[in-house]
Amino acid sequence: MTRFTPDIVVLRKNTEGLSTKAYADTLAEKLPDHDIAHARTPAQERSLIESASVATGVTLTEDLLDHAEELRLFVAASSGYNHLPVDEMDDRGIVLANAAGIHAPGIAEQALGYCLMFARNLHEGWRRKLNDEWRHYKAGELTGSTVTVVGLGAIGTEFVQRLEGMGVHSIGVRYTPEKGGPTDEVIGFDEEAFHDALSRTDYLVLSTPLSETTRHLIGESELNTLPPRAHIVNVCRGPVIDTDALLAAIQKEDISGAAMDVTDPEPLPPDHPLWKMGNVLITPHMGGHTPRHWDRLADIVAANVERLAEGHTDGFQNQVNDPSVHQARLASRPEED
Repeated sequence: MTRFTPDIVVLRKNTEGLSTKAYADTLAEKLPDHDIAHARTPAQERSLIESASVATGVTLTEDLLDHAEELRLFVAASSGYNHLPVDEMDDRGIVLANAAGIHAPGIAEQALGYCLMFARNLHEGWRRKLNDEWRHYKAGELTGSTVTVVGLGAIGTEFVQRLEGMGVHSIGVRYTPEKGGPTDEVIGFDEEAFHDALSRTDYLVLSTPLSETTRHLIGESELNTLPPRAHIVNVCRGPVIDTDALLAAIQKEDISGAAMDVTDPEPLPPDHPLWKMGNVLITPHMGGHTPRHWDRLADIVAANVERLAEGHTDGFQNQVNDPSVHQARLASRPEED
């Protein structure tokens, strides 16, 4: 019996409640001229990856990497890649690409949903429904408000696109404001400009990566600068907000409320006061979860497989590392005595 030697392997670990078998089937539809295998067990992973030039999945361990004799490209099923052995991949000449951008549509829609919930006071309507109350209450409009978006990457851009036609004024905050953006105004992280924007903000949407600049970007000073009518929406990383300062601001009614798909710490302890607040919505880091996860990731894999087949060694979609630069740097080092 001839051994099956695929050129693309889908590793077994599932994610976001989605089966990697479905991922393998999607890849087979997009790449009909390639042999694609779904590894269901650790033994199958070790066996199938030996001949594969491309692998994709949630993780790639150093042990499994030792079996990947022909591997040239690994596409991670997540945007983050700190859990992957990037240095070892550089040493072996393996290109790493990630899933950046595939979660953006879902997260953008969730952020817009939060804003509409606060604008129309839907959380109050839900509370009265639970209490069997048929009693009118006041709601506002998103129209005419100012929405400040911190981070104009894939998520922020998708979110701003969904604001079109809603009659809002938008302010974008990014590291390189000179690049412009899809918002009515674009500013940088300069404190004076940022605080001026906060003072005019009705909805503050956080969609920025976590960095030294953005860690606790929203603290006591920023919360005191926001108008009391303002709401905060965090769909990026929990530590972008100082949780203690946020709690104090909500308790003192310095702001009107917050919606968080991420928290710090995460998960938020069951006894944390934020859970009990009616003007705070907390969801379990699921904003990017969507049935289209595999389809969008498969598009990235398919584009990169085609580029690999054309003989390219760089310029891949969502490429994270550059093994050629790494190896050239090693080759230029003087030999030790």
